[in-house]
Amino acid sequence: MKVNVEIDCTPLEARQFFGLPDVQPMQTAVMDKLQQQMLANIEKVSPEALMQSWFTFDPKIAERFGDMFVTMAGLGGSRAADKK
Repeated sequence: MKVNVEIDCTPLEARQFFGLPDVQPMQTAVMDKLQQQMLANIEKVSPEALMQSWFTFDPKIAERFGDMFVTMAGLGGSRAADKK
């Protein structure tokens, strides 16, 4: 014997039928908080902010990055080798 029962209801109606709490206000609050944090931190990951944070600790780092890319591309040696 096989019995199939189909119930057509929304998730909210199913939660209410089984006596589960309504979690919609909590979900809304969590998502609002997450959105606020993301918007507050989005400026920290902008390309300008990243480049500034990478290059502030050593003034010659830009030159070193340039040397590294030139060496990796095989376009020439490092500037230290060119000075010799």
